[in-house]
Amino acid sequence: MYVQELEPVADSLGLSALVAALPLLIVLVLLGGVRMKAHLAGLTGLLAAVLVAWLAYGMPLDQTVSSAVQGAVFGLFPILWIVVNALWVYRMTVRTRHFDILRRSFGRVSDDPRIQALVVAFCFGALLEALAGFGAPVAICSVMLVALGFDPVRAAVVSLVANTAPVAFGAMATPVVTLAQVTGLPLDDVASVVGRQTPLLALVVPLVLVYLVDGRRGLRETWVPALVCGVAFAVVQFAASNYVSPQLADIGASLIGAAALVAVPHARVPATESVRASVLTGSRDEELDQEDPRREVLRAYAPYALIVVVFSIAQIPAVKDWLARTTQMYDWPFLDVAGPDGKPVSGNVFSWPIVSTGGTLVLIAGVLTAVVFGMHARVAAREWVATVYELRFAILTVTSVLALAYVMNLSGQAGTIGHFVAAAGAGLAFLSPVLGWFGVAVSGSDTSSNALFGALQVTAARESGLSPALLAAANSSGGVLGKMISPQNLTIACAAVGLAGREGDLLRKVLPWSLGLLLVMCLIVVGQSTPVLGWMLP
Repeated sequence: MYVQELEPVADSLGLSALVAALPLLIVLVLLGGVRMKAHLAGLTGLLAAVLVAWLAYGMPLDQTVSSAVQGAVFGLFPILWIVVNALWVYRMTVRTRHFDILRRSFGRVSDDPRIQALVVAFCFGALLEALAGFGAPVAICSVMLVALGFDPVRAAVVSLVANTAPVAFGAMATPVVTLAQVTGLPLDDVASVVGRQTPLLALVVPLVLVYLVDGRRGLRETWVPALVCGVAFAVVQFAASNYVSPQLADIGASLIGAAALVAVPHARVPATESVRASVLTGSRDEELDQEDPRREVLRAYAPYALIVVVFSIAQIPAVKDWLARTTQMYDWPFLDVAGPDGKPVSGNVFSWPIVSTGGTLVLIAGVLTAVVFGMHARVAAREWVATVYELRFAILTVTSVLALAYVMNLSGQAGTIGHFVAAAGAGLAFLSPVLGWFGVAVSGSDTSSNALFGALQVTAARESGLSPALLAAANSSGGVLGKMISPQNLTIACAAVGLAGREGDLLRKVLPWSLGLLLVMCLIVVGQSTPVLGWMLP
């Protein structure tokens, strides 16, 4: 049995924490400073974590390697299993041209560019984040806004800022699923706290978007539909994450938010020529005027309806109990780890939710989507393989980062850093979202940030007497605000609208909003750690 030590280096917590932090520092420097590709930075960080665990912490090499393999396997299943199948559903809509129908459907909601920004960037972007994530919402929404006549820079900025509130529950709740796994906290506990933080962002972001589109005039003239959209999104995201299913949080919130926006009479008032002339400085895509048969429009919305139906059925008590019984538990080979207190850690056992995992449910919805679209099984299978190929570098990045996280957690490195950080005391609640923000800013992924810092946040919370679920959730909720300034997202946005090489211009425009909203999130978390807002927590 390997027993974790908190002070293996010179019996000093400070020196041990410095050595334990080396793998994280290496990854962050390679990503943010050297700008190395994410999968190479992840593999380099993994090697550093293995060496620190083996040489500094005395973890047997076979157990160190075994913990890395377990992390990589978890990265593949259930994390990437969810992402691959979700993106597969999206690819099928593109292959059958139903995505174009959906795009035209959104374009006809209103001729007011400020309302169009809410429908496309906020609502539809959230729907894409729910299904695909990994930069897809920014790329697709930027292109759609340019097609509607938006200036490329404005389209990119609006899409980047809009891609905040839904991120924590993106890709079928992959970030919070990862957070629950690496921290050992129940998924429902983590999701419910995140669902009491990010909805507060959803109240503000639509107002920010109409300001970005048309300045003070946009805020003055369209604050009512923007607020209605934000409130509807926030209420559904809160309700779904707390009482239904975190995997459905963004899907339900985006659809209901769009429906509430359209229902506001003010949103359907034609925009004045002065508004359109000052906002729409690009050329409008004439394809948007094409009429689509109602039957095809319904088929275009079918994948999202099927996902909601499948996940809703999975929440029926009898079905949920049956799905839970399909989960297999295994003693992970070559791994026998105990915490500093001598008790075995949960990582010794591997849980494999074969059927109940979100990825399998999305796969079922995907098969039904192929049937609705009338796709041949061979074509659908080829699209699935193409999806895996498209995500090949993302797969390598996620598996290496999860492997790194598992090595750091099981060797005791995360525990050492957590005990050291706990010295911040009450200030920890304020710094917790900043750590998540920083992780996403350099990695471009809330999932990766949660894997890297989730266990550290929980350890620090327990040592300082704060709620572990609160700080774990704060890592994810703060992280969503780093998404808009991550080099990965900035590059995607520039490439999508033909602004290659102008990432710096976009960064200067979105950085103040990222920092401002981060400050709001920090104050929310501080309030929730005290009686002032403590009543908000479950």
